[in-house]
Amino acid sequence: MINHALPSQSCLQDLSAITGRVCELRVNPHQAEADRTARAWFNSISLYDDKKRSKFVNYGKFDLFAALCFPDADLRHLITCLIFFFWAFSTDDLSDEGDLQSKPEAVQAGHDISAIVVNNPDGPRPEYPYAAMFYDLLARFRETSTPGAYKRSQDRIPSVDEFILMRRATIGGAMVEAMAEYSLDLDLPDEVFDSPIIQAMSDATNDLMTWPNDLCSFNKEQSDGDYQNLVFCIMNERNVGLQAAIDILTEMLAQRVDDYVELKSKLPSFGPAVDAELARYLHARHSQHGGGRLRRIFQVVRILLEAPFVEQPTDR
Repeated sequence: MINHALPSQSCLQDLSAITGRVCELRVNPHQAEADRTARAWFNSISLYDDKKRSKFVNYGKFDLFAALCFPDADLRHLITCLIFFFWAFSTDDLSDEGDLQSKPEAVQAGHDISAIVVNNPDGPRPEYPYAAMFYDLLARFRETSTPGAYKRSQDRIPSVDEFILMRRATIGGAMVEAMAEYSLDLDLPDEVFDSPIIQAMSDATNDLMTWPNDLCSFNKEQSDGDYQNLVFCIMNERNVGLQAAIDILTEMLAQRVDDYVELKSKLPSFGPAVDAELARYLHARHSQHGGGRLRRIFQVVRILLEAPFVEQPTDR
């Protein structure tokens, strides 16, 4: 159990400098046009009232996020990538801080409706708005993708290793990877993704995406009494205070970048044509993480300002 009360403040190192060694920043030139089309689609869903919709779309900066994550996608693919973000983040908000935060039965009902979309893609478009968005997303994906690209909360704080594995499974990394392949209209053979090196690189890039998120969102989550965060896991497992846990995770992040660089140096060859396509794919993955890194910078100020530190009981 955590035996350290949270301090009134903590310090974060420059996470961008750490992950920026492998994650560059480039912007897609089709950002504005894709935003107009995707925003019109999102508005047609009638998911929120005007005020909430305006805040979600404008404050989220999803157009910039997509433009940074998919800098080489053409307009048609970038629109789909942006629609993916609209669907993913609005759905995620339901369970994170929205109507379904404490309603697992409602989450299951929404999941069941969405599962029908996957299992019966030619069926009618659901009325449930989140499933309707998913329906539209998959329809666009089928129309514009290559065949290969198509193919919370409990009191117990898990161990660090357990939480890392769980985080990889729940972050949606597989879908994000598929969007990287989709954005460039690639069709990499299965043997690429079966490679142990590629799988290890995938784990590393997912960690590079999730660990900074846990560092930046810790304050918001602790103020909500949410302990499903890697910082809390480190505090609990190593019996250290907040700043020590932050520093430990930052060191882990730097080591993960080193791991990725080493893995990349060991990439096998799959033949000249596939190697060229794989290089484009990995470049896209770097851009995704670069875009995600910048978006976290935009969001961390809000998180830190809106959620004051709340001293937690020491027996948690």
